[in-house]
Amino acid sequence: MENTFLLGAQNRDGGWPYRKGGGSWTEPTVYALLAQLADSREPASFERGLQWLRSGQRSDGGWSPAASVAQSTWVTALVALLPPGSIGAARERAALQWIMSQKGEESTLLYKLRNKLLGNVAGVSEIRDGWPFYPGAAAWVAPTALTVLALEKIQRATPQRPVAERIAVGKQFLLDRMCRDGGWNYGRSNVLGVEADSYPETTGVALLALHGAESARMPLAIKAAEEHLRRCRSNEAMSWLMLALEASGQKPDRGQAPVPPCRTVQDEALAVLAKAACAGRNCFLG
Repeated sequence: MENTFLLGAQNRDGGWPYRKGGGSWTEPTVYALLAQLADSREPASFERGLQWLRSGQRSDGGWSPAASVAQSTWVTALVALLPPGSIGAARERAALQWIMSQKGEESTLLYKLRNKLLGNVAGVSEIRDGWPFYPGAAAWVAPTALTVLALEKIQRATPQRPVAERIAVGKQFLLDRMCRDGGWNYGRSNVLGVEADSYPETTGVALLALHGAESARMPLAIKAAEEHLRRCRSNEAMSWLMLALEASGQKPDRGQAPVPPCRTVQDEALAVLAKAACAGRNCFLG
């Protein structure tokens, strides 16, 4: 494997930490495994990582961020980004059921009814079903974008109408949350009447999830991603932007800007994934 740092950072239990020497977490473990798929897989390391994930699935079908967290969360979608069959058909079916059962609290019937009774009806009927970071919370851009990518991977392997419908609604949620400049922040584009600024990492992951979307707003989103790429100072953000622009048919260009350093295992893994995407192997889309 080209990036030997990732192999050296793997914990003895098979998972990966956010920073070398720390405990294992679901998020960096998935990204490290995807990086192996994008570069060159080390069979023993890869299987130990998969086994760590298999052992972490909860009874409701989801995954928690780490063994110390007693609740399934958005990281379940990250596990679903792995190729079908990686963790076993039964586990993957349970994970899909958990993912499909989740939506932001603001799109539930109870929330809409409460707002109607309070007189807060503006825009309530147009609320789309996005995904929250954890059950019972509001939907956010990043978990929605990553879940859309996971569902698309599942849909390519086993087409299912409910999955296709939920993907379409998730993409519309992302389009609804686009900021005035064409990018995305973590939540709403307008808060209390104030236009919010977009952020590079969320712009990258949202644009990646919207690859190929037919919307008159996509050129503006691509322009925002290109602007962020030229001036972003985060390696993680740079990688997401490169992945997104490549998927949108663009050639990522940072100009003369220096490459930000990798500070975490996740940074290293995403850098491998971005480099592979620019070479024609985008693991999020294949």
